Amino acid sequence: MKARTKFLASGLLVVGVAGYLMASSIEQTATYYLTPQELAAKTTADPSFYETGVKVGARVVPGSIQRTPGGREVSFRVTDGARTYPVVYRGITPDTFTDGVDVVVEGRLGRDGTFRATTLLAKCASRYENAPDKYKQTPGYQNPGQAAPPRTTAAAAPRGA
Repeated sequence: MKARTKFLASGLLVVGVAGYLMASSIEQTATYYLTPQELAAKTTADPSFYETGVKVGARVVPGSIQRTPGGREVSFRVTDGARTYPVVYRGITPDTFTDGVDVVVEGRLGRDGTFRATTLLAKCASRYENAPDKYKQTPGYQNPGQAAPPRTTAAAAPRGA
């Protein structure tokens, strides 16, 4: 067998193995996260699903955030409207982490029903507050449909009046 044939055969083998590994890894990571209701269904159907690494996407229940005095641990509840889970996270929380924000937590659901998160991602706020009253007349803060109040200066007055 020629050297060129051996080289082509080994190249095809490498490309084939790399393609198989990519396809199998995509299949394993196809589900980005579960909702609390889906997590409850999985643990009911398969009790061995507890203590398995998983990502859960839900909304923080307003008023449920409690921080420890040191500030490095936070506990809160998440819900999708149908099911609620308590979450404990140790680490620095994102600046956008507040009541009612959508989050994705990665970690493990314990048999006690508490989700122990190792990663906490918070979605940016989807709504913006109105500008404070003192900025209402500033052109950069006005709504596009709102016209600036007319300015009256000596230069703007018509000549010859």
